[in-house]
Amino acid sequence: MAFDPSKPYNDLPALPPMVDVESRAVLKACISARAAVAELKAAGQLIPNQGVLINSIPLLEAQASSEIENIVTTTDQMFLFDGVSEGEADPATKEALRYRTALWEGYQALKTRPLSTNTAVQICRAIKGVDMDIRKTPGTTLSNDRTRQVIYTPPEGEGLLRERLANWEQWMHGTLPGTAEIDPLVRMAAGHYQFEAIHPFTDGNGRTGRVLNLLYLVEQGLLDIPVLYLSRHILRNKADYYGGLQSITETGAWEPWLLYMLSGVTETARWTMHKIVAVRGLLEETTERMRRDASQIYSRELAELVFVRPYCRIAHVVEAGLAKRQTASTYLKELTAIGILREHKMGREKIFLNPAFIDLLKRD
Repeated sequence: MAFDPSKPYNDLPALPPMVDVESRAVLKACISARAAVAELKAAGQLIPNQGVLINSIPLLEAQASSEIENIVTTTDQMFLFDGVSEGEADPATKEALRYRTALWEGYQALKTRPLSTNTAVQICRAIKGVDMDIRKTPGTTLSNDRTRQVIYTPPEGEGLLRERLANWEQWMHGTLPGTAEIDPLVRMAAGHYQFEAIHPFTDGNGRTGRVLNLLYLVEQGLLDIPVLYLSRHILRNKADYYGGLQSITETGAWEPWLLYMLSGVTETARWTMHKIVAVRGLLEETTERMRRDASQIYSRELAELVFVRPYCRIAHVVEAGLAKRQTASTYLKELTAIGILREHKMGREKIFLNPAFIDLLKRD
C-alpha cells in the first residue's frame, strides 16, 4: 500500500530497520566519522577549562538548530543575553537560548540516568519553556512551508507513541536482538529518523532530536562534552535533511540517509576540531598578552573568564570570585586599555566584549 501523508503513520515500522544498515558504503563512511570524532574529542581535552567550550560551541549549535526551524537570531544576540537579562531578549533569541539550556540540562542528567523517553520530555520542556508531554490528542500534521500541503501525519495515540519510544530506547542502547554490535554512529543516525517519525510532541521535535544526538555521543563515550556543531551541516543541507527523512518513510531509503548523517558528523567534527584548536591558540595568545601588558592584574582564571564570558559583565568577575565589584571594574577597564576587550554600553550597564574571540567563533 502506498504511503498516504494525510493519514496517521500508525504502521511506522519498529527498529531495527528491515535492511542492512551497515552496508559497505555505510561502514566506510563510519570509519571516517569515527576518526573525525576521535580527533574532536582529543582537541577538546587540550583546553583545561571546559567552560570555554561549553559556553561557546553549544551556543553556535543552538543558533543553527533553531534556524533550521526558522527561528532566526544572531551569535551576538546569543552571547549578549546568555545567562543575563534573557527576559530582555527578542522571542527568537529567548527560544534559541532555551535550546542551549536544554542541551546543558540533558548533559547533566546523563550523570545520573541513561537517555530515555523521560530525557526527551525534559529536553522538549526546556526548549519550549512549557510543560510538554507525549502527545495524547490527534491532529498533529507536518506541512510544506510554502504550499501548506500536508507532507506527513505522525502516528497517533499515546500508547502507540510510548511503545515506539520504548523500542527507540532499546535501539539506541543496543539491547534489541542482534543490534549490540552496530556502530553507535549508525544507531544515532537511524534513531534520529525514528524519533522524528514518531514525532512524540506537538512542537519542538526536531530540536529535541538534535539535542539527543549530541547527548548520545557523550553517553557512548565518543565525546566528553556535547560540542559537535552538527546543526551547521543540517542547516547548510536543509533540503537533503528533510528529503532524507521523507525518503525513508516513503520508500525505505535508509542508506542515503545514513550516509548523509555520517558525512555530517565527519564534516562538522573536523570543522569543530579546527575551531577548538584556533580557540586554544587565541586563549594562549591572550594569556601571554595579559601577562606581558597587564601583569599587575594577570591571572589564568581572568584570562579564561573573558572566553567563558566573551560578553563579560562586572558581575561575572565578581561571581567567579576573582574580585569585588570595584576591583572587577578596574580589571575589565585595564583589559580594555591594552586592547583585549572592548567596552560596550547597554542601557546603564557596561559590557566588555572579547572581539577577537567573538570574531573567531563567527568566522567560517
